[in-house]
Amino acid sequence: MPPVTRTDDGADAIASAPVASGAVSGEMPGGAGNDGMTRRQRYERRQLVRSVVTASASTVVFAAVLVFVVSRQEKWPDVKQAFFNGGVFGDSFSPILHAFWLDVRIFLICAPCILVIGLLVSLARSTRSPVLFPVRALATVYVDVTRGVPVILWINLIGFGVVALINSRSFFGGYLFWGGVTLVWTYSAYVSEVFRAGIESIHESQRAGARSLGLSTWQTNRHVVIPQAVRRVVPPLMNDFVSLQKDVALVSLLGPVEALRRADVIQDRTFNFTPFVVAALLFVCVSIPLTRLADHLLAKERRRTSGTAVR
Repeated sequence: MPPVTRTDDGADAIASAPVASGAVSGEMPGGAGNDGMTRRQRYERRQLVRSVVTASASTVVFAAVLVFVVSRQEKWPDVKQAFFNGGVFGDSFSPILHAFWLDVRIFLICAPCILVIGLLVSLARSTRSPVLFPVRALATVYVDVTRGVPVILWINLIGFGVVALINSRSFFGGYLFWGGVTLVWTYSAYVSEVFRAGIESIHESQRAGARSLGLSTWQTNRHVVIPQAVRRVVPPLMNDFVSLQKDVALVSLLGPVEALRRADVIQDRTFNFTPFVVAALLFVCVSIPLTRLADHLLAKERRRTSGTAVR
């Protein structure tokens, strides 16, 4: 029997034992409440809502201040007419959108080739066999030289130089083909370093364990090292492909009429810079989803390896 106490008004009250805080708050055993969420989950949800509201409010305030400051500038009407002309925007949107499809096709063709070649180059640079030293040295020279020269210079060197060397503009599609080859050549070097960083990040105990089980070097790389390395480098790879999606426009230097070239043609005819804004918006519409996908993959990898993020 719980002890009986006498209150000041003479009524008997039963002073029961202390009740668990979970029972008072309506939580179920195990820390879960009636909504199926723990206190920690509810706290994180409140923090997330607070962060979203704060970020939204600050963004609205910043945008309002920016619009106010820009619109108060003396030259703003002239800039608006030159870069944000509604009539020119409507007339140029359709032809630039049609030309932008060429950028998308170049990207979709080059991206898989870059992945394959970049992985092969990274494996060549990571090889430890003395017999394959010439391969490793050649891969190292290729990466160092390619990354040391700007992409725009490679576009001119390969796009015009190779065509002049073979004395044919129609070979394998002419300038368009060699523009794609240049993008594959340059970005494979960057991607190979991303893959190599992932391969080098795998602890030596993984290799030692695989070799102790009787796996060869090739089997160790194929079944143990490469799967873990690829999973780790997916977010930075996405960042490289965001850059590739934008650098596809450099192919226009060789003559193909893609979005940037079409915008330049329309600008020469209308003496207005709005077509460039149209082309920029089209590139942004593709790059932003890719960027958000990279952020999502990075956050997912962080949660998998380090637990809850601290705000």
